[in-house]
Amino acid sequence: MSEEPGTLERAVEATLFAAEAPLTIEALAAHLGGLATGEVREALALLETRYRARGIHLVERGGRWHFETAPDLAHLLRREKEQVRRLSRAATEVLAIIAYHEPVSRAEIESIRGVQTSAGTLDVLMEAGWIRPAGRREVPGRPVIYATTPEFLDHFGLASRRDLPGIDELRAAGLLDPVDEAMEAAMRFEPDEADESAAGDDENLAD
Repeated sequence: MSEEPGTLERAVEATLFAAEAPLTIEALAAHLGGLATGEVREALALLETRYRARGIHLVERGGRWHFETAPDLAHLLRREKEQVRRLSRAATEVLAIIAYHEPVSRAEIESIRGVQTSAGTLDVLMEAGWIRPAGRREVPGRPVIYATTPEFLDHFGLASRRDLPGIDELRAAGLLDPVDEAMEAAMRFEPDEADESAAGDDENLAD
């Protein structure tokens, strides 16, 4: 018989269950009376293990924790007439470029794609909740730069940008046209390199 969960585990479980949005470890610690983040992290690890065989799982996406339906049971909760969000080819290319190169400006997106990008394409992605303005580049004109959101990671089942698939994986899955040069350019760098580039750009961000 498995050991009963402790008080802290139950408190973390209840907080996440009642939360309207995924929570970071720091937010959980603050909500629970200023606990040490290490204690909360340990409780999350125990809860994650307890829920692995259940109908819902405790998952972490982009540093935020929440409960979600187990992948093998997700079909039971989908409505028959579920509206599927379909992106245009242009929006798909722009989203891929932002995901692999963030933070990136509109001009940089256009340089990679080789064509102009309409403001409407960026608006569609922001309305979907998948990208956000992430400051301004400290160059003449101070253009807005864009980055992905935790909702983007959650929608595509990614724990972090390091889990983004490589170009060979996408092509093998039939999701990439072999002659699609824009998508090839978007994925020229590995996610790890993109993360390092993004970290180096942090000093250039303006509030």
